[in-house]
Amino acid sequence: MPQRGVGASIPRKEDDRFMRGRGQYVADIQLPGMWNAAFVRSPHAHARIKSIRPPQGYADRFFTAADLTDIKTFHCSPNFPGFKHSDFQILSQVGGKARFVGDPVAVVVAPTRAEAEDLVQATSIDYEVLAPVMVAEQALKGGGPYVHDHWGDNVYIQTEKTVGEFEALTKQAKHKVTRDYVMHRQSPMTMEPRGLLASYDSRLDELTVYMSHQMPHPMQTGISQMLGIDHNRVRVICPDVGGGFGLKVYLEVETLVIVSLARRLKRPVRWIQDRYEHLVGDSNTREHSYRFTMHADDQGKVLAVDGEVIVNVGAYSTWPWPAGVEGEIAVGNFTGPYDTRAFKAKHISIATNKPPSGPFRGVTRPLNCYISEVTMDAVARVVGRTPEAVRFENLVKPEQMPYTSITKKHMDSGNYPETLRRALKLVDVDKVRARQKAGERDGRRVGLGIACFYEQTAYGTGPMGYAGWGIELVPGHEIATIKLTPDGGVWVSVGIHSHGQGLETTLAQVASEILTVDPDRIAIRYGDTATAYTGTGTYASRSMVVAGGAVAKSARLLIEPIKKIGAHLLQCDVGDVELKNGEVVGPRGSVPFAAVGRAFYLHPEELPPDFGAATLTATGGHLDKVHGGVFANAAHVAVVAVDPDTGFVELLDYGIVFDCGRMVNPLIVYGQVYGALAQGIGNALYEESEYDAHGNPTSVTLADYIIPGATEMPEVKIQHMESPSPYSEFGMKGIGENGCIGPPAAIANAISDAFRDLGVEVNETPATPRRVYAAIQKAKARSGR
Repeated sequence: MPQRGVGASIPRKEDDRFMRGRGQYVADIQLPGMWNAAFVRSPHAHARIKSIRPPQGYADRFFTAADLTDIKTFHCSPNFPGFKHSDFQILSQVGGKARFVGDPVAVVVAPTRAEAEDLVQATSIDYEVLAPVMVAEQALKGGGPYVHDHWGDNVYIQTEKTVGEFEALTKQAKHKVTRDYVMHRQSPMTMEPRGLLASYDSRLDELTVYMSHQMPHPMQTGISQMLGIDHNRVRVICPDVGGGFGLKVYLEVETLVIVSLARRLKRPVRWIQDRYEHLVGDSNTREHSYRFTMHADDQGKVLAVDGEVIVNVGAYSTWPWPAGVEGEIAVGNFTGPYDTRAFKAKHISIATNKPPSGPFRGVTRPLNCYISEVTMDAVARVVGRTPEAVRFENLVKPEQMPYTSITKKHMDSGNYPETLRRALKLVDVDKVRARQKAGERDGRRVGLGIACFYEQTAYGTGPMGYAGWGIELVPGHEIATIKLTPDGGVWVSVGIHSHGQGLETTLAQVASEILTVDPDRIAIRYGDTATAYTGTGTYASRSMVVAGGAVAKSARLLIEPIKKIGAHLLQCDVGDVELKNGEVVGPRGSVPFAAVGRAFYLHPEELPPDFGAATLTATGGHLDKVHGGVFANAAHVAVVAVDPDTGFVELLDYGIVFDCGRMVNPLIVYGQVYGALAQGIGNALYEESEYDAHGNPTSVTLADYIIPGATEMPEVKIQHMESPSPYSEFGMKGIGENGCIGPPAAIANAISDAFRDLGVEVNETPATPRRVYAAIQKAKARSGR
């Protein structure tokens, strides 16, 4: 049989149903007697609710917070010293406040969504409009307005830390290079917005909740806690999910409201978010501003870094990922893939009248890469060396691995300099430099930019993990259950979920590698709390390492009982048999796994006399309590052409060399890198959630919120290096976010490189034509040209 286990590029099993239109999403599920819900949302960024009047004649279909008393007030607060607590209100109440445009005030139900939306329009609410707090500078000033009045300011948390011999090393430095950076707010754009359907089963006395979500089991826990329902009376099913990217990892208000209504009305209730709701009031991401300094010697060796990050968290701290965590992750990644031995950092998370901020693919790492790599280019200019030479001066060397940074990031393996060398070859740097000298006939400028980074994946519970922050959910543990079926197939249940990663295929390949059964005969089950033992979900590039590791451990537990039954059927010793191609092979013959399954399930008289209470089902787990995860890395090189008269940027070439350890399925891995690259290009050049001075969102359709399409994607050259991790099964590392981390930095550096004679610097994303043109004009004015 051809090799189809770990390392094989086999097609994705799940694509057959997706390509034929047979996928099942929440919106596809129809239940008898189902009603649809729509939310009445605040049109103001900051307002006090004076009165709420339901549609005339429909009071029995209209609900406010006063009606939904079974929902407990909830908040999510880490144990950071000085963290300010605030309740995440279920619905805005009379006398209370709406804190962002789109904040839910009431909910209506009707047989159809159209009827429900008509009832929303017929609802009357009186608001006392208040001045909003929208930007960091305003939020940090004293005197109000305040998002949460009882705080007396708008600061969730402020932390400061200094590590290493910072003062001594900065005195040794010959150069101090400081830059200010802004990465503007984005909307995590999934093909399928949120969806939810809750139904009460009177026979089982159980609530079944269908969700488009990344974390089935944590949502089961959250619903149980917030509604006071026994855990075993809540079942969460996540069917096919049309993208998540971090958007679908928290417990939103709408979920609790819909579940409460299903209990109250004793009928199925469904809410399907539309794109307008998503762009107006859903979780946003990435609104950070930085002041970042590198202290370097004359060769460009960075001795210490110094940074301040301000994170615009929005109105509320979400459950289970609270405000403050993103800022702390940012600080923890200040030194990046470089051998820097001291740092000083300040982090401020602020509340504003914008939707709550949540994680998005890469979380803070695109920002960390951006500030580090753009500043590294500035250091290169100051010391008179090439950008690549300065990076080779600073990158952690392979002989230093495993390397623990000053921020306690434990880099397990990798050859970071070689990654960069190969990436530079992919785009032929000498050819690009020659093209720059020759000039373009159309007057455009060509530039080349570099970005190097690591990707911390599959977080463990070790140093600098989530465990020290006192949050509601600490990742690091994952469980898998695996069994041999009566016909010789394999059934696997895991607690993670898939929202596009191809996990039905790759997890089957892991089981196949150990049990030798063809992946097509291995069923992977996930997304259902009734079939999976437990799990914390899919996020942070963790699933293949933690769930794949759990599957591998569980599969190994099945080897001995399968061998024992097979050897007994073959009338030979257990030590004389092996598993091969779905059979137990002995010295004088073989028996298929189907015969083993038949003996166990249907003919126990054929089992070995000493088989006892052994089974053909095994449960095993992955738990890393030592390390902070496993570290992938990459180097990106972008080549751009910039029109100096318009600021328009075209991507001419793009090279990526990445290292995620051993690849389980190269075909899927390359697809993950390419797809993430598209989102990184959106971050770099196009995507921005904009607001006016009154707090009104202005990017509320896909005509206003621009995402890259096929015409914006360059020809991409992708190459893999393999540095297996010593801490994971098969040496695997995560890869899901790798492609989106580098583009903002690589593209910004390429734009600046195109105008290096003018001293142009692009320190703000997205680098829209307006911003690029302004940077060019500013540089021209400064240089007198």
